[in-house]
Amino acid sequence: MTSDSLVAQIRAVEALRSGVPNSAAVLALGCSQPHAESLYRERLGEIAGAVQPAGMLVAGDFGTGKSHLLEYLEQVALERNFVTSRVVISKETPLYDPAKVFRAAVEAANVPGRTGMAIPEIASSINQFSDAYADLFAWAADPESGMAPLFAATLRLHERLGNDPDTVEEIERFWAGDPLPIKTVRDGLRKIGQLVAFPVKAVKAQELTEQRWIFATRLMLGAGYSGWVLLIDEVELIGRYSLLQRAKSYAELARWIGRIENAAIPGLFTVAAITGDFGSYMLVDKEDRDKVGPKLRDKGTDEFLNLAARAEIGMRIIERESLRLEPPTPRLLRETHERLRRIHADAYQWTPPEIPWEERELTTPMRSYIRRWINEWDLLRLFPGATPHTEEERLRPSYLEDLALEQESEAFPDAGHDQAT
Repeated sequence: MTSDSLVAQIRAVEALRSGVPNSAAVLALGCSQPHAESLYRERLGEIAGAVQPAGMLVAGDFGTGKSHLLEYLEQVALERNFVTSRVVISKETPLYDPAKVFRAAVEAANVPGRTGMAIPEIASSINQFSDAYADLFAWAADPESGMAPLFAATLRLHERLGNDPDTVEEIERFWAGDPLPIKTVRDGLRKIGQLVAFPVKAVKAQELTEQRWIFATRLMLGAGYSGWVLLIDEVELIGRYSLLQRAKSYAELARWIGRIENAAIPGLFTVAAITGDFGSYMLVDKEDRDKVGPKLRDKGTDEFLNLAARAEIGMRIIERESLRLEPPTPRLLRETHERLRRIHADAYQWTPPEIPWEERELTTPMRSYIRRWINEWDLLRLFPGATPHTEEERLRPSYLEDLALEQESEAFPDAGHDQAT
């Protein structure tokens, strides 16, 4: 075995031991959810023609392999020339804030065959003499597209100001979510003699965020990539928000899944992961299903009426359309045990023994088996003749409201200031 292969095997074991799967671990173990994988591959094929196919919401209890599945699906997408972004919902990246989710998605983006920052790498992939770029520019400049003239203007400046790297960098940062002074754009247009052609002006923060999602995805398509795959983990954190922010989160989930009319993001495909008991606890026991819509409609404004309708779509997706992860079968356990035993053997140059399990244990999450096998093999390798015994305690997510999760973080300022000025 080469030193690179040995390192890869050790990395795989260490990732599985910690319960945080990486690409090496996923490639070593493969996917244990054939139905989810089949549906995912089918939906990816629907992106041809720059549409937004219906996304997927996968549900499973702690340790059932949600993160492992998302990592595996990311590798599938990269192999099929999609740009991918793994986003974990957190205080810094709340689901109800599309501007912060956008920044996180851009920063986490993996571009096939590239290793640098996503937007500059994608921009450098564009052939400005290609039909794809011509189509991209024509779309951005078309008033019927709904895009602010700012985007067509920055495309033209990026194309013409190759000898001005500072301005090019500012434009790429703007595409990635940073503010961009309108004066910088106008000065650039004046320099290339096209100030009159692009009537640029400041854009409201909410509109700018929505248009950035659409533009970034179109930019990827224009650069020759198959589309953008967004993988959102730990969606259940929204259970700890206040009712209003939960409502906004439900509405955003519906948008990411592609279920909001006239709000599609062509070329984007989303897979989100949530705990299996979220729907029964938050929507039924805590009565979000019955309370969220009426409370928002009581406010009487068009904004809240629209939010109520979107939030109810998001809640229906959670309650009726989530794809439950399948529990491990005896066959899958045998195959995974043998595959992992070979990996551990190669990583540490020894022969791990078989570790039996009882039929009554088949409801145990896969993560528990994997960590138990690895930990017991480690002990047997270091202390031959030992008799390891593993005990575990099931962890359950907390859905208690935590207003600290809604406070502004230093890393991501208020999206209300996120606008061209």
